[in-house]
Amino acid sequence: MDCYDVAIIGGGVSGAAVARRLSAYKLKTVLLEKEADVSFGVSKANSGIIHGGFHHGKKALKSRLEIKGNLMFDQLQKELHFPFRRNGILVAAFSSEEMRTVEELYQNGLDNGAIGIELCSRSRILSLEPKLNPDVVGGLHAPGGGMIEPYQFVFSLMESALKNGVRLMTDFKVSKAEKRGDCYHMTDATGRTVQAGWVVNAAGLYADEISRIFGAEEYDIIPRKGEEFLLDRNASAFTQRVIFPVPSKVSKGMLVIPTVEGTTMVGPTALIGDDKEDKSTTRGNLEQVFSSARRMIPSVSEKDIITSFAGLRPVLEGNDFYIALSSIAPRLVHVAGIQSPGLTAAPAIGEYVKDLLRKAGLVLEENPEYDPEIQAVPRFRGTEKEELDRLIADNPAYGEVVCRCESISEAEIVTAIRRGHRTLDGIKFYTRARMGRCQGGFCTFRILQILQRETGQSIEDLTKRGNGSYLVSAKVGDMPVEEMV
Repeated sequence: MDCYDVAIIGGGVSGAAVARRLSAYKLKTVLLEKEADVSFGVSKANSGIIHGGFHHGKKALKSRLEIKGNLMFDQLQKELHFPFRRNGILVAAFSSEEMRTVEELYQNGLDNGAIGIELCSRSRILSLEPKLNPDVVGGLHAPGGGMIEPYQFVFSLMESALKNGVRLMTDFKVSKAEKRGDCYHMTDATGRTVQAGWVVNAAGLYADEISRIFGAEEYDIIPRKGEEFLLDRNASAFTQRVIFPVPSKVSKGMLVIPTVEGTTMVGPTALIGDDKEDKSTTRGNLEQVFSSARRMIPSVSEKDIITSFAGLRPVLEGNDFYIALSSIAPRLVHVAGIQSPGLTAAPAIGEYVKDLLRKAGLVLEENPEYDPEIQAVPRFRGTEKEELDRLIADNPAYGEVVCRCESISEAEIVTAIRRGHRTLDGIKFYTRARMGRCQGGFCTFRILQILQRETGQSIEDLTKRGNGSYLVSAKVGDMPVEEMV
C-alpha cells in the first residue's frame, strides 16, 4: 500500500483549506472524512459570517488568523466562485455601559488592523441601518466584514484540491492509528486502511478523540450548541449589514444575519453541553433568540420562519485556536478548537499549517501544474434573459426548474451529482434546492428521480446524508416504490 505524504482528518472548512493549500505542492495528499460528504459536520451549520477583526485582542492566534484570512476572500472568490458579499458588520449598543464595551471592541479592531473600523454615533449607525431600533445609542461599524455560503465555500475549496491531485475518502472514520516506521497506518470501522507520513488532525468536534487515537496530547472538545432560525427571503427584517449585539464573555450574542443569498437568519444561542450529536432546537430558545433579535431589529417576526437548525462549536479551554505540532506523536499537527471566527480564518489556517509542516521537515516543492481556479457553475436564478436563453439552447435542462422557491434548474442538480454530491443534503448545500420557503415540499421527489437516473441507484438506496439515512422503504403499502417513480 502506498504511503501518502499527508493525510488530513476532517473535511470541514479547516481540513478543506489545508488540503487546497497543500495541493499547490508536489505531494500525495489524502483527506479522510467520516461523513458521506465534506462540510457535513461543524461547517454545515455555520452562520456564514466573514468577521471584521474586532472581537478578540491581538495576542490571540484566532485574531491574527482572522485578519489574515479576511483579506484573502476577494481573491478566493475570483478563483472559486462561491457566493460572497463584503457588506459590513454593525455592533448595536443600547446604553452608555454597552458603548464602553463597544469602545473596547473598537480598540481591538485598531490594534488588529481591521479594515476601516469606525465608532458610530446614534445618527451614523441609523444611517447605515435604518431598520435598527431607534433606541440605539451608537455602535461600531466594520466595513471589512461580510457573508458567504459556508458549505459552498467548503465544496469549492475541496473541488480545487481534488483538481490539483488531492484524494478524498468519505465514510472513513478513523478508529485506529499505529506508527510503523515512517508511516502512520490508519484504519476505519470497516477495516479500510490508509498510510501517511504526516497527519493533520482537523476533526472538529472529534479532534480530542483523534488525538487520543494517535496517543498524542490530552484535551477535551466541549460542544457549544447554537440554535438558529431561518426567515423567508421576503421577510421585512432583512438588513443591509450583519447586526451584532454587544457581546458577553461567552458569546458574540444573537445576531440578525442577512445571508448572501437573500434570506435572513437570527441566532445563534450558545449552550454548553456534553452531547456532540445534539442538533435539537426548542421553543424556549426560539423565544429567547427572537426577543434578543427584536431588541435590535423590531421587524423580526416569528411568522417569517421557514426552518430552524442547530450547530455545535468545538470549544477548547482558553477559547483560542490550538494549531501546533504534537510534542508527543511525531509528524502530527493539531488543528483544534476552531470555532468562531474559524470560517474567516480558514484560508490563513491553511497557510499556517503549511508553514508548520515545512518547518517540521516536510519537503514542499511547488507544483508547476497547480491551477487555483475551478469552473464556475451557471445559475438559473439571477441570470440575464439573453444569457439564460443561450444556456438553455446549449443545455435544455437549464429550462427545467426543479426548485421553484430558489429557482434551481435541473442542470444545476445534475452538475452537483456529477461533481460527487450524491445525497439530498449534498445537493441541497451545493445548489440551494430545498432551502426555500417550502423546504423541499415541491422538489424533493423530483431530485430523487434525477439522482436515481444519474447514479443508477434504486430509490430506496438513496439517502438524506449518507450513513443509513434512507428516505423511502421498498414499498409504500402494497405498491413497490419502482411503480411509483
